Amino acid sequence: MKKNLLLLLAVVSLTLVPLWMTHPVKEGTDAFSGADAQAETLITKIRPDYAPWAKPLWEPPSGEIESLLFGVQAAVGAGLIGYCLGFYRGRRLSGTKQRPS
Repeated sequence: MKKNLLLLLAVVSLTLVPLWMTHPVKEGTDAFSGADAQAETLITKIRPDYAPWAKPLWEPPSGEIESLLFGVQAAVGAGLIGYCLGFYRGRRLSGTKQRPS
């Protein structure tokens, strides 16, 4: 029981501590912007006449939605990698050579 509470406390602290450590958001900037937005700002500062040669097929309505979609994409990818690693490790330990169904 004590071990479970310590694990729960560790998970909660790993979730909340980064939120307290964030820098305050500057006026006129988006809290959820990433490297793409920073690169765009730097490029327009260096070369104001630059025009992108490609446009996205769909632009999310807000930065929060964009972050959500990125997180979902990362979770699905991590789930697939974890499944494959677990499947092949289990197959190796059991000694069978059957294919996944």
